[in-house]
Amino acid sequence: MIPQTERNASRRRVHTRIRRKIRGTSERPRLNVYRSLNHIYAQLIDDMSGATVVAASTAEGKKPEKGAKKTGGNVASAKAIGKLIADRAKAKGVKQVVFDRGGYLYHGRIKALADAAREAGLEF
Repeated sequence: MIPQTERNASRRRVHTRIRRKIRGTSERPRLNVYRSLNHIYAQLIDDMSGATVVAASTAEGKKPEKGAKKTGGNVASAKAIGKLIADRAKAKGVKQVVFDRGGYLYHGRIKALADAAREAGLEF
């Protein structure tokens, strides 16, 4: 089994490689996803100005939705955050984004968040 520190270093290298190719603008910000053991975080970032447009996470302290654990380390919580980030983005007038999976595989919680954001109206 690969130690956690090596796995995270590998993920960071992949994320750096991805970030060379994608940039967020004010018209089309970058939807960045970070996945920890107990929580999942998503933010829309305008890389041109270096500002976070909108953010959402399971660590905000809101009550979990049905089927979601309190911590947010599951697929149901990721879906809830995907819907929440899309709703907040639409409120700010953002419809199109560039998806940044953060070096994680497009699978599980990352895929659930992306699919929920698409269903809620974000285009990427």
